Amino acid sequence: MSCPDKPGQLINWFLCSLCVPRVRKLWSSRRPRTRRNLLLGTACAIYLGFLVSQVGRASVQHARPAGKGPHRSRAATEAPFPEIPLDGTLAPPESQGNGTTLQPNVVYITLRSKRSKPANIRGTVKPKRRKKYAVASRVPGPEALVGPSLRPQVAARAVDSEVPGHVPGGNLAKAGERPWRWIQGPRARGGGADVQLPLAVESNIRIYSESAPSWLSKEDIGQMRLLANRAVAGLQPAQSRSGARLLVLEGTTRPSVPACGPSPCGLLKQSLDMSEVFAFHLDRILGLNRTLPSVSRKSEFIQDGRPCPFILWDPSLSPTNNETHSSVKLTWGTYQQLLKQKCWQNGRVPKPEWGCTEIHHHEWSKMALFDFLLQIYNRLDTNCCGFRPRKEDTCVQSGQSSKCDNQDTVVLAHIVQRKQDPRHLVFIDNKGFFDRSEDNLNFKLLEGIREFPESAVSVLKSQHLRQKLLQSLFLDKVYWESQGGRQGIEKLIDVIEQRAKILLTYINAHGAKVLPMNE
Repeated sequence: MSCPDKPGQLINWFLCSLCVPRVRKLWSSRRPRTRRNLLLGTACAIYLGFLVSQVGRASVQHARPAGKGPHRSRAATEAPFPEIPLDGTLAPPESQGNGTTLQPNVVYITLRSKRSKPANIRGTVKPKRRKKYAVASRVPGPEALVGPSLRPQVAARAVDSEVPGHVPGGNLAKAGERPWRWIQGPRARGGGADVQLPLAVESNIRIYSESAPSWLSKEDIGQMRLLANRAVAGLQPAQSRSGARLLVLEGTTRPSVPACGPSPCGLLKQSLDMSEVFAFHLDRILGLNRTLPSVSRKSEFIQDGRPCPFILWDPSLSPTNNETHSSVKLTWGTYQQLLKQKCWQNGRVPKPEWGCTEIHHHEWSKMALFDFLLQIYNRLDTNCCGFRPRKEDTCVQSGQSSKCDNQDTVVLAHIVQRKQDPRHLVFIDNKGFFDRSEDNLNFKLLEGIREFPESAVSVLKSQHLRQKLLQSLFLDKVYWESQGGRQGIEKLIDVIEQRAKILLTYINAHGAKVLPMNE
């Protein structure tokens, strides 16, 4: 008999030694079987039964071999871990009859993955885009979905003709993505063949926020996108000394002969006139709203491939004189007389002897402020009498710079109105000059002006002109890149800000009034 070596076994043997004699004595003696004796005996019997069951289970476990020695079976020798197959795959857990599963005795080791570097966030508002693809199957008929990258000439044609993103037999677009557009094209494959084509090419007018800047209306944004993205359908002759071309854009209808009117048109100028784009954004920021929408665009009609300003052609403009490009013929002397009469101001009807035109008095104040900031001289100072011109200036090349003796007879140019709105001016030919020094600014443009628009002056005083110009010019991707990015744009804004300070000093020094001019 072996001595127990565990505390639990010692307790069991002790209790057993106390209970067994007591039970034998209880049943063999002649003492009365009281209730206490019966309870003690029953408890001892139950404990003895539990002890016998524990001893039996322990003997069964010790009877199994430990897997050592010559008594091992052949199956155990070949597969020491029968739960894990030798081919490297894990078998599914075995199923028992009662519906439960017996999980394999496998220990899974999880290694910590290498931490990836955080993304390098660029200092720009433009999000990183991935090229998306869609598969179109069984396109019916000769029509097919053609990616703009495959057919650049017809990419912009489908801007206004969108269809739902569902084609029979094909999963074209996921929820939330822009749908595909139907384009007639013989190059696309039809029938049962699957084609994998990219989605629409990114527009040159980029708006990454939920809405465009507040100074640009929805109509402005739509016209800018039209000028930047719409395909060219043809050319139309244009009378221009600078060699500008009038391009006919593709419209919703396709006339037999492309012409301005049924189809939208734009005036493509030379690359040296890129300040037209800057002038358009400055006009909208100042709240003047007198220029026509203008964007920068690369065209196949320019041999060197450089971007050029592309200005919307407005058929509602009044007919102009071929020499002065003006709908109203005015000389410098007559113009100064109109400023003194303050025609149509405060709703006052001018007298016939005043010689007023249909143009409102406030329009001249807006034009003078706008022309001074950009130093545009081809409207109010066609002979360059208010500054020292250079050899490349138009007035020097035409020989007009020497005709400054009698300035009252000098004819104004580019004074244009609309047919249905003769009270207001439309600023055309807005070529500005940023390289003119401060000691050579043309103050003749401000002569006779005694009132300035409050909306424009408030922007110049608010110290937010730079921020607004950066936000607005960033929309035109081609213009932004053509000027050298933000660094080049900042240099142009420096010039405008310095001229704005000079203009504010001029207003204070001459006691000019700042009035609301939103009639």
